[in-house]
Amino acid sequence: MNPLNITLVRQRYTPHGGAERFVSRTMGALRAQGVGVTLITRKWQAQEGILVLPCDPFYLGRLWRDWGFARRVCKTLQSVTGNLVQSHERIACCDIYRAGDGVHREWLKQWARVVSVPRRLQLLLSPYHRYVLSAERRLFLSPRLRMVICNSMMVKREIQENFGLPDHKIEVIYSGVDTQTFHPNLKALHRNTLRERYAIPEAATVFLFVGSGFARKGLGALLQAMSRLPLDSHLVVVGKDKNTKHYQLQSKRLGIEQRVHFMGPQADVTPFYGAADALVLPTLYDPFPNVALEAMASGLPLITSFKSGAADLIIDGRNGYVCDALDIDSLVSAMHSLLSRETAAAMGEAARVAVAPLTLENMGNRLIALYQRLLSNDASQPVLAETIPVSVD
Repeated sequence: MNPLNITLVRQRYTPHGGAERFVSRTMGALRAQGVGVTLITRKWQAQEGILVLPCDPFYLGRLWRDWGFARRVCKTLQSVTGNLVQSHERIACCDIYRAGDGVHREWLKQWARVVSVPRRLQLLLSPYHRYVLSAERRLFLSPRLRMVICNSMMVKREIQENFGLPDHKIEVIYSGVDTQTFHPNLKALHRNTLRERYAIPEAATVFLFVGSGFARKGLGALLQAMSRLPLDSHLVVVGKDKNTKHYQLQSKRLGIEQRVHFMGPQADVTPFYGAADALVLPTLYDPFPNVALEAMASGLPLITSFKSGAADLIIDGRNGYVCDALDIDSLVSAMHSLLSRETAAAMGEAARVAVAPLTLENMGNRLIALYQRLLSNDASQPVLAETIPVSVD
């Protein structure tokens, strides 16, 4: 069989973007198994062995940005040789679409829960959102589209509910995580050092929040929950947001500013996983946050929302908790359960077991198996489903 050559499409890379980091990991996993990879993008950090085709048409505003990029990509693809085109953007000229951004209409539905009535009307009438909804529909109804890769069962259900795609055109392939880098031994390496650096008592329970875009990720609700927890509990916030000062002021109004530590974006998050007792991500909408995988692989229990794809991996009370993003009472109850170091440690062990099969190698194998199946015109045969253990007996 001839070597596989896959063309990937993604607008740009940012070191703090979960979707972009997934693309980077995917390219590395495919290259490690001899797959030729071409990337069409506006801007990307150099990655060994990857052929990059710059595609950066002029634009003003995000509507023209997305429309112009999609149009130029489809034109560029006419002269690109390769087996399959896998897009991570909503463009209709691809063979495979990886739905890492979820379903836009579902995101708008969740966002409408926390904004004012005028803002909801603005979202409804926004030319940009109307364009994205239209592009999404054209993509899922495109006769060229052969397969949609979802990173969670939640996203698969949403696509089928909104667009009626049959099972044989949707494959759930969870993201991979480096289970050697993200490992429970991070506690021994970083727990005491990091706590000393930021004056966090060794005996304190440390909840960790990692994510950029604090409103979507649910930091406001988390701060409210923190205000109802004992004084020996702390929250470490890692991530970037243009409104960080707003959340710092909120923590001050709630009287918890001494227990909430804003660290900003971090190139290396591993020390914070090592210092924490649990990851809390009450996100309004997240198809599958990479940080959930990283934290669970590091031996941390996860508290997240029903609209997080990471809920696929959670059995309530065994390796984490799942609640509505806006249910402060349930969030407080879940966090309160993890104030016990023994409980948090036991649930962290179960979390590690749950993600142990989700290695980068396994992700690469499943992607390659899918590509080969599509090229053999046998797309009706599903890739072997992943079995994910979620508890420790």
